[in-house]
Amino acid sequence: MANHKSEIKRAGQNEIRRLRNKARKTRIKTAGKDVREAVTGGDSEAAATKLNLAKSVIDTAVKKGVIHKNTGARKKSKLSKLVNTLSV
Repeated sequence: MANHKSEIKRAGQNEIRRLRNKARKTRIKTAGKDVREAVTGGDSEAAATKLNLAKSVIDTAVKKGVIHKNTGARKKSKLSKLVNTLSV
């Protein structure tokens, strides 16, 4: 456990950031599941709407440094490919 005042503050900050990052990662996973669910249902309009929301959530996480930008790009690409299978 931290002994110095600054170490205690740093530990608290790290815990807050950890929880915030965890919430953002969970939002990414949920958004991806929503897109896949819409694609499975065959509703292309809903899938496109959910895809835009998922892209926004992923971009926010990348901007905040929660995930790496290439990871975000890969996730967006994978979801876009999936939605594009409906229109073909």
